[in-house]
Amino acid sequence: MNVFDDVQEKIDRIQKIPCNLEKRDFLATWDHDEDTLRWVLLASEILQNLVRMGISTRVFDRGLGMSIFRDKSTRTRYAFKSACNMLGLVTEELDEATSQVGHGETTRETAAMIGFLTEVFGIRDDMYLGEGQFYMTEVAASLAEAHRAGALIGRPSVLNLQSDMDHPTQSLADLCHLANAFGGLAGLRGRKIAVSWAYSPSYGKPLSVPQGVVGLLSRFGAHIRLAYPPGYELAEVPLEKAQMFAAESGGSVQVTHSMDDAFDGADIVYPKSWAPFAIMEERTRRLRAGRTDHAKEIEQEALAENAKHIDWTCTTARMRRTNMGKALYMHCLPADVTGLSCEHGEVDRDVFEHARIDTYKQASHKPFVIAALILAMRMRQPATSLARMLQAGETAVARTRSSSIPPPPSKRY
Repeated sequence: MNVFDDVQEKIDRIQKIPCNLEKRDFLATWDHDEDTLRWVLLASEILQNLVRMGISTRVFDRGLGMSIFRDKSTRTRYAFKSACNMLGLVTEELDEATSQVGHGETTRETAAMIGFLTEVFGIRDDMYLGEGQFYMTEVAASLAEAHRAGALIGRPSVLNLQSDMDHPTQSLADLCHLANAFGGLAGLRGRKIAVSWAYSPSYGKPLSVPQGVVGLLSRFGAHIRLAYPPGYELAEVPLEKAQMFAAESGGSVQVTHSMDDAFDGADIVYPKSWAPFAIMEERTRRLRAGRTDHAKEIEQEALAENAKHIDWTCTTARMRRTNMGKALYMHCLPADVTGLSCEHGEVDRDVFEHARIDTYKQASHKPFVIAALILAMRMRQPATSLARMLQAGETAVARTRSSSIPPPPSKRY
């Protein structure tokens, strides 16, 4: 089977998978059924295949991919830009500091004004519990109102690029990486996954990465051990969803307060820091009270609490406790690496260096996941759009060139 036939087989298969994202938003993976998630995963693989083959994946003649980042970002910011470019959208990022937001412009007005000819809004708002997800739903409602009233020609979709509750493009990229590593989603069934808090000296990180990982991977029959010191609990909704999905899929979610217990026999380890839950709640209380001048004070409280658990780090000794000492190390990046970026961090330098390129590969799926989501949200028949890309490419790309591009496994999803 040559690479064109391989991609055609995937397109034939994706046309049979129901996908319910047209004209919708994507704010959390647990809001969507498993068929839709499988569609996104397979579409992201098809898009990656087409790009590797040199085939154009542009489906938009005009339109904006608008982003709003209320927290720092490297990978997700440029993955979003790459995804929009891949599909033919021009990207623009709203800088609230230089907009009229600082002069009292409301969310309703801002959303409407930057919604002209915009296809998708990508939003990151992750530092305040109860605020980020709310802001995204407020933007979505404002866009819907402006569209109904005729102020906007179309109603843009809203895509969560990390909130206080979920980081769906990250967890979906993680799932792509795991499917590659274990021969498909079926290869995750029965696997032991350690999702563990780890010490960080840098800042009190959001909870949404572990919440998103546990909330998604629990759908595929894995046995997840969630480890953290007392006081570092996660939000209720993602854990309730994870327990429900695990029961349905034949997996499990167990909480432990021992990093060693979580690592014992694990096939996959995901050691990642996050802030103490009570401090995250206090951040939000102070924000709502207008006390944003105390941000540094809160940060120091978070770091002081972290310092009580400096031994929670991914070491060579802990990696030896995993299944045959060969667990797959994962991280959303950037990792706090002991002896490299800090004196003591989430992971020892030798462990990280051994897995470093793999973490880059893990991150490399995100542009294609985002592009697949945009395609599904904005196209009436997204699978047909993929088929047209391939058909146009078969004319433009010589068959002799395709023979040098090995087709990846075609039944991962």
